[in-house]
Amino acid sequence: MPSRPFVVPTLSCLAFAGTILAFAPPAAAGIEACGNIQIDASASCEVRVGAECRASCTPVSFEVACAADLVATCDGMCTASADVTCTTDCNPNCLDTCTVDPGAFDCQASCYADCEGSCDASCAAAGDQGKCRASCEATCSADCDANCNVVPPSATCEEQCNACCTGTCEAEANLDCQIDCQATLYADCEAMLQGGCEAECDKPEGALFCDGQYIDHGGNLAECVDALRELLGIMVEGYAEGSCSNGSCSGEAGGTLSCGATIDPSGRRHRAVVFGVLVALAGAGAARRRRR
Repeated sequence: MPSRPFVVPTLSCLAFAGTILAFAPPAAAGIEACGNIQIDASASCEVRVGAECRASCTPVSFEVACAADLVATCDGMCTASADVTCTTDCNPNCLDTCTVDPGAFDCQASCYADCEGSCDASCAAAGDQGKCRASCEATCSADCDANCNVVPPSATCEEQCNACCTGTCEAEANLDCQIDCQATLYADCEAMLQGGCEAECDKPEGALFCDGQYIDHGGNLAECVDALRELLGIMVEGYAEGSCSNGSCSGEAGGTLSCGATIDPSGRRHRAVVFGVLVALAGAGAARRRRR
């Protein structure tokens, strides 16, 4: 899938409020503002409204959103600890990768990539491959986020790899349990999300979909769209965007907006972030959804 376009920030925009440079990973962990769904930087996201939108509110579109919700529900049943052999095998490989360029090592991305590789085996005999993959990947994302979020990027390779491998191995130890548990709850989750999806389709703001999957953002559409833009550089189609020109910035239906971003040859994205909050037209009263 083609990568999303980026806009180089102009001098007039930079002069408006000053900027900072920040780094963003090539793929985000579960994005809290978007219902803790794992979204790839290459995802195609759009807001849909009306009849076309309602036609998209089908069970297959709720797989990822339901898995992100259900992984927390099933945590109480799936409590296996990381296997010692798994962590022993994981650490040396992780350290080899990290020590090549410690500053570029991404605990969550590395953890998720290792864990996701186990989904093929876990879902090989599944009757519904889509739901199984969604449950497996959501479990990987949840455990990787939980373990890596407590380790700062400045931590040593040993500290980052301990967190990375613990997340991978805890997830792998619970994959089958999570997949079986979530399978029994999907029907109720899908019915609930269908009602919410159709209700959003009837609103002027519409419902958000990424790669065909409904994004259950908990009523925080503007916050979710901003997070997709800021963390992954994804510009949501069908959503009113902010603009920067003639030394001033303005926006519609959003919060703090980025005036642009660039990508360097290493693939690392640098953001020029404008300070100050632009016009916020979407409701912000709903509490953020949390996985744990």
